[in-house]
Amino acid sequence: MSELQLVQTEGAPAAIGPYSQAIVHGGLIYTAGQIPLDPATGEIVGGDVRDHTVRVLENLDAVLRAAGGSLRSVIKTTVFLRDLNDFAAMNEVYARYFGEHRPARSTVQVARLPRDSTVEIEVVAAVTL
Repeated sequence: MSELQLVQTEGAPAAIGPYSQAIVHGGLIYTAGQIPLDPATGEIVGGDVRDHTVRVLENLDAVLRAAGGSLRSVIKTTVFLRDLNDFAAMNEVYARYFGEHRPARSTVQVARLPRDSTVEIEVVAAVTL
């Protein structure tokens, strides 16, 4: 059995609990969910769900790069929305970031997210180094 590699980067917010930003195992990167926290301040960025989705995807990109992957190596995403009425706005930003790359995706509405965020996204990606 190969070792688990813990991932930590200052390019994304530090974990706000007892977990890692990501774990690498067996050639795959499993990220923790990212919410729209500014890595420099630890606070949720201003704006609407579009702005929040940008910050979430920037955070994920930083974690993936630190782990040896990228948004282009994402296999599966799970999107958690506080309000499914925000789906179109989130999806607009999501589509810009992923372009023609189309990872499998699940999207669900949840009762509440950490720090009352509007969106949280986690991914599974391949290591590409």
